[in-house]
Amino acid sequence: MSDSPSSAPPSRSVEQLHAWKLAAAEVAVTRVQSGMVVGLGTGSTAILAVRRIGELLAAGELRDIVGVPTSTGSEHEARRLKIPLAPLDDPPASDLTIDGADEIDPQLNLIKGGGGALLREKLISQLSRQELIIADETKLSPRLGTHWPVPIEVTQFAWGAQRRFLQELGAKVVLRQGPDQQPFRTDQGNYILDCNFGPLDDPRQLAAQLATRAGIVEHGLFLGLASEAIICGPSGQKVLQRNG
Repeated sequence: MSDSPSSAPPSRSVEQLHAWKLAAAEVAVTRVQSGMVVGLGTGSTAILAVRRIGELLAAGELRDIVGVPTSTGSEHEARRLKIPLAPLDDPPASDLTIDGADEIDPQLNLIKGGGGALLREKLISQLSRQELIIADETKLSPRLGTHWPVPIEVTQFAWGAQRRFLQELGAKVVLRQGPDQQPFRTDQGNYILDCNFGPLDDPRQLAAQLATRAGIVEHGLFLGLASEAIICGPSGQKVLQRNG
């Protein structure tokens, strides 16, 4: 999991959050049609959508679905559910990708990577004709970085140099730890630095700075990639769409 939030949103019970996540996932899966190539997201909300797709395939209500998993976790779950998968070395463009997010701003820009799959998630997002985000209302934020740090995937080699670079950009940097208290490793064997910049005035400028740095493999700023978001909370469901 990612580092502690920068400024945590209001707490909700585990049962409330699960109910909202499940509601968002179920609505999102109604967008899936037989014959589609579907990007299978990662995380506690997206996995509910993967399971619902598996249920509909098993019941014969969906047919000829091909999944493109965004992590080894979603790949294993898809195989368990017998969801056919595309070749992972050369995946096709997805008709629809259903994924979650750690933080969502009013323009549908995102922070992702709390589960450590940001590189694969961004690859599949860029291959998707439509990126549908599902989340509970606690993920909404006035500005990226208000509640969550930016996960940044770096090579193990010289990772300390990347930490110093990110600190010079103004971040408080934490090397993510796994359950064994050893550095967390991504599916590609890289480290993740959780970087608290605070609320971001210009996330595109930060993304551009990160993109030019050798040793930074990918960052968790997903800008202009989500086309729509389904958000569920105590007042029900709302659909947000990106303008432009």
